[in-house]
Amino acid sequence: MADLPDNFDSWEHLQSTYMLEYNKRVDKFFSDVEGNGDLSSPRSGLKLACRLVDGDNQATWNLRTSLFFDVIGYSRKNLSIFYGSSIDTNLPVAGHPQLFLYFSQDSHAVPNNGKRLDHEKSCRLTRYASKSGQSLPAITKANLLEIATEIKQQFVSGGKGIVYTAGKVAVSYTDAANGFPRGGRWLVNSKAEAITLYEKLCNVIDRPFDINKINVNTPEKDSTTQVIAATDTVLGKQYKESAYRPVANLRFRYAYVSFGSNISPIFLIDTTFRHTALIA
Repeated sequence: MADLPDNFDSWEHLQSTYMLEYNKRVDKFFSDVEGNGDLSSPRSGLKLACRLVDGDNQATWNLRTSLFFDVIGYSRKNLSIFYGSSIDTNLPVAGHPQLFLYFSQDSHAVPNNGKRLDHEKSCRLTRYASKSGQSLPAITKANLLEIATEIKQQFVSGGKGIVYTAGKVAVSYTDAANGFPRGGRWLVNSKAEAITLYEKLCNVIDRPFDINKINVNTPEKDSTTQVIAATDTVLGKQYKESAYRPVANLRFRYAYVSFGSNISPIFLIDTTFRHTALIA
């Protein structure tokens, strides 16, 4: 093993090695952006903000790496990631690809000591098969781009996801032949708002909307706020009571298509820029 030179600076060596390897990963993640990034688009601006450069002080270094690893989420890239709402679960997709739309509350709207609300809605793309060799044509990237463009038109306005008001009214829509086999509920503040959302979703997947397949359940119990002071006692321990269908504004964040548990989902559009999507 060769001896290190007398003027060897371990800190400079570590810093330059880290910068080289880190920037390689940034460049690969943003491979669709030319050069080191610029301010011509949001994604190009993200690359510019993430790349380490000579002359960065410690604070800038920490911010750049935190943006890439934590905010954008590269540190979770090789982990098993749960996409979507933590309270909604769906069985693996079979036959048809499954489209998911994710909504969540703006962070500034979450009250102190309150839980951020979210919701995920899904439907099947019944015009297509998940794989080739079936009676229906297998879905293609061109098909996904068309769906992504329609999602942007229906659920994005002014560069931001549209907002709907969640509440206690549970509205379901059951139409198995056209992608809604279970009639999963959409918690909203009014029937009219749910109809608008289902119409938008039907437009996205190019399926007809039938008002007669809407089912509405309005419980007598009133919604509660997100912050609950009351507690329950279970096995001698006190726990905060859960909020009951609180009224809150939820914003569209992203949409992806799932082909089954062994295949990574394809993100169609992502207003959070945490995932690489087909369209911006």
